[in-house]
Amino acid sequence: MSNRKVATVSLKAGLKARHMTMIALGGSIGTGLFLASGGAIASAGPGGALLAYAAVGIMVYFLMTSLGELATYLPDSGSFGTYATRFVDPSLGFALGWNFWYNWAITIAAELSAATLIIKYWFPNSDSFWWSLLFLAVIFALNFLSVKGYGESEYWFAIIKIAVVIIFLVVGVLMIIGIIGGETVGFKNFTIGDAPFHGGFFAFLGVFMAAGFSFQGTELIGVAAGESENPRQNVPRAIRQVFWRILIFYILAITVISLIIPYTNPNLLKSGVDNIGVSPFTLVFEKAGLAFAASVMNAVILSSVLSAGNSGMYASSRVLYGLAKEGKAPKFLAKLNHRGIPVNALLITTLVGAVAFLASLNKDQVVYNWLLNASGMCGFITWLGIAICHYRFRRAYVAQGKDLNKLPYKARWFPFGPLFALVLCFIVILGQSYSAISENGIDWYGLLVSYVSIPLFLIVWLGYKWIKRTKVVPLDQCDVTTGANID
Repeated sequence: MSNRKVATVSLKAGLKARHMTMIALGGSIGTGLFLASGGAIASAGPGGALLAYAAVGIMVYFLMTSLGELATYLPDSGSFGTYATRFVDPSLGFALGWNFWYNWAITIAAELSAATLIIKYWFPNSDSFWWSLLFLAVIFALNFLSVKGYGESEYWFAIIKIAVVIIFLVVGVLMIIGIIGGETVGFKNFTIGDAPFHGGFFAFLGVFMAAGFSFQGTELIGVAAGESENPRQNVPRAIRQVFWRILIFYILAITVISLIIPYTNPNLLKSGVDNIGVSPFTLVFEKAGLAFAASVMNAVILSSVLSAGNSGMYASSRVLYGLAKEGKAPKFLAKLNHRGIPVNALLITTLVGAVAFLASLNKDQVVYNWLLNASGMCGFITWLGIAICHYRFRRAYVAQGKDLNKLPYKARWFPFGPLFALVLCFIVILGQSYSAISENGIDWYGLLVSYVSIPLFLIVWLGYKWIKRTKVVPLDQCDVTTGANID
């Protein structure tokens, strides 16, 4: 009999196959595609934007196959922290778990801030506080009712986003070949000026950074695996969607935008949550003669922001519960209600998100900006952790004489996949400083803001290691059997 039932008996396996698929599909479709893609094209040209998103997309694909192997074999809501504890070092597990929780708890505040800006499109004179309170209450309720409530809400959020992207691609192709919009666009905008590549290496590097942020959220599938009805089938199926999602929803969308809107269009640089009227999607729809485009895209982007906040609430509360279950957080956070919801972890996460949002209402926003900047690189640290955990797991699994053919899902291209992702993650992290270094010297404040999360992570990691005297777990002693999802 599988040990998995013992490990997760108190959590409700309420996520069905369709929930898992849509969590995977919707994880990286949001403001990164609907808004940031315009700035990427304007900065690096259509060729630079496509190359940057494709490179990061390949990295994310390898990361997700690594996570897929781990989460299918050992589904656990503690996910990255649990894997690091068992296959690398308990101190790394402690630091990765708290890093992930902090990242998404602060993201809740960021999404609430974005939502209040977006809602001003329809209600310009309304009070931001009450809107944020309403959105926070909705997100909390969806997570408090049941895990199925989270899964169902994410399913419909993802359906909305995917439907809009598909409609956009169809309309865009019809415009390119001249069926709608009044003229055949063709490929002229792809070679206008110095396109397809513009701005040189550093412009490309900047888009590379932005692309990395756009794809953050895909790792949520690893946390959701702990409450999947059938992780053996549902997780691999969801993971396989990653490559095609990246190809269709990012590469094709950026191609369509680049062909219809020249990269020299100044509106592309204005794309932001406070100016939905110039989203590249809006520009294309309006050029096609769809006058209601701005209102539609505003609603879609609002749903994307709420989806990100909803996912952040779910993932951070589950990881905090996992930390408490392992003794790496206060025990009261491991309490579950009769519906299998870690209610105390959920309440603490909601409280931290709310306090961070209140800091954003302060006129100078100094505290909030530091909180947000500190979370900026946390996602890349999580990705590094996934690559390291998978590399160590596979080596430990083989070292202990286990049969690789018995893994429910096996990541291809090992060890190239996790090592490639590891190297590219390091490049992304190092590249964060490029904007702080110029011919006029070094912007030390900008450099500190970019990298503040790294020393914080190291303090937590090495501090726990020093206090608990933890050591790297030898490969032959890594626990690769407890909770394993095997026949």
